[in-house]
Amino acid sequence: MDSAGRMGRREKVMGLFGKSEPEAIELPGLNGAALTCQVCSNRTFWQRNAQLHTGVASFFNVEWASPTCTCVICSRCGYIHWFFPQS
Repeated sequence: MDSAGRMGRREKVMGLFGKSEPEAIELPGLNGAALTCQVCSNRTFWQRNAQLHTGVASFFNVEWASPTCTCVICSRCGYIHWFFPQS
């Protein structure tokens, strides 16, 4: 939000697809360590899932079978941190 209490474009867009406020993210498997943005050192993020498509999956029209990863988007600079599911 700006000093007048208005939400910026990024906050409006991200709020439409999930939570209304960004949040701190704990890294799985690291005893609850909090994620810090690698670009701006911010500690609050929006979280989304994304499907990883391959050329072969697209060619055969089976993108639905591609693996899904977690995208964590920095609420300050917009940098996307990708996390592939752990087995």
